[in-house]
Amino acid sequence: SEEAVKAAKVLMVGAGGIGCELLKTLALSGFSDIHVIDLDTIEVSNLNRQFLFRKSHVGQSKAHVARDAILKFRPNINIESHHANVKDAQFNVDFFKQFNVVLNGLDNLDARRHVNRLCLAAEVPLVESGTTGFLGQVTVHVKGKTECYECQPKPIPKSYPVCTITSTPSKFVHCIVWAKELLFAKLFGDKNQDNDLNVHSKDGSSSKLDVFERDVDEDLDQYAQRIYDHVFGYNIEVALENEETWKNRRRPNPVYIRDTLPEAVKQNGSSWDCSNDHEEPSAMASLGLTNPQEIWTLAENSRVLLEAFKLFFEKREKEIGNLVFDKDDQLAVEFVTAAANIRAHSFGIPLHSLFEAKGVAGNIVHAVATTNAIIAGLIVIEAIKVLQDDYKNYRMTYCLEHPTKKLLLMPVEPFEPNPSCYVCSEVFCTV
Repeated sequence: SEEAVKAAKVLMVGAGGIGCELLKTLALSGFSDIHVIDLDTIEVSNLNRQFLFRKSHVGQSKAHVARDAILKFRPNINIESHHANVKDAQFNVDFFKQFNVVLNGLDNLDARRHVNRLCLAAEVPLVESGTTGFLGQVTVHVKGKTECYECQPKPIPKSYPVCTITSTPSKFVHCIVWAKELLFAKLFGDKNQDNDLNVHSKDGSSSKLDVFERDVDEDLDQYAQRIYDHVFGYNIEVALENEETWKNRRRPNPVYIRDTLPEAVKQNGSSWDCSNDHEEPSAMASLGLTNPQEIWTLAENSRVLLEAFKLFFEKREKEIGNLVFDKDDQLAVEFVTAAANIRAHSFGIPLHSLFEAKGVAGNIVHAVATTNAIIAGLIVIEAIKVLQDDYKNYRMTYCLEHPTKKLLLMPVEPFEPNPSCYVCSEVFCTV
């Protein structure tokens, strides 16, 4: 087995949670020729589990930094790092053919399918993996011997009906989607997009085509407060006019700035306009809110929203019009959390902390470092079996959250290829 490992040329796709563990385990297991592909750069939120990276690496390429970290303690092995997308044209079938095995540490279906198809075309074995929290799995895919990654349909990611998001939210996630994909996108994203927030206002400005346009004589405080009243007050009042909708539902309450922050209206915002000398603009820092796990009151959420709104226009004006929500953008997370909470208050939905809201908005399943380490170890075990052509001992292994039959790891024999799989079988399409 040592010879097989030493002679092997391995492609690793993904250098994140699983990838960091995997690269370390490969290097310590005697693998000496490894290629790594990852398009991502290092973010602060990676540092709690992607242990090859340090704070000084934030913003740098995951693939390159991971390579350098491993070479510090295994200087004699060959690691080639590619800061690129595995779907780029350079990683074609011929590129894949040079490897003895491909190991996936990816976090999305699309890239997994792409790698699966390239492996089938190049006839290279694939060891696939994934983790969510305490759960994880490692699966082996060898053309003609086991099922391919696409032999069985995968669950479709959750989406929500537009009418629920815009008119009748019943869960906090509905408020988050509204704040992120409607309000944030409307204010800071592509100005030409049409969305359901653009209800004409009845305060005399209805002649204006777009209530989100700032008036020439409006200062930032007035603009922020007008938008607040429009989306949390007036739009809710318009929705309440449709009696049919609320026959069997709890009626929402319109929220106006004069009720939540009367002092902001009187003093025109000066009460919540605090200095912000931080490198990264932050409404929380401006307002002295330090605990992201605390649930803010309606007034605090309102202050955060108005402060974040102003900071976007004061500190990041050049980006407005092109912004897309990013879970690692502190100001964006603050704005979306506050907006979602104010809307949740309107509809009688429990409020959430910034920490929880960020998890929902960024579709974050909180990663567990030990699960990644276990899965990486299992990938290497299967990779060694593949290199020895030990077909009878291939295993698909599932990491469970609770012991079943006193086992935390559940190994099963790989399934046969699905004869009607449209990716790996030779079934012809008939019309």
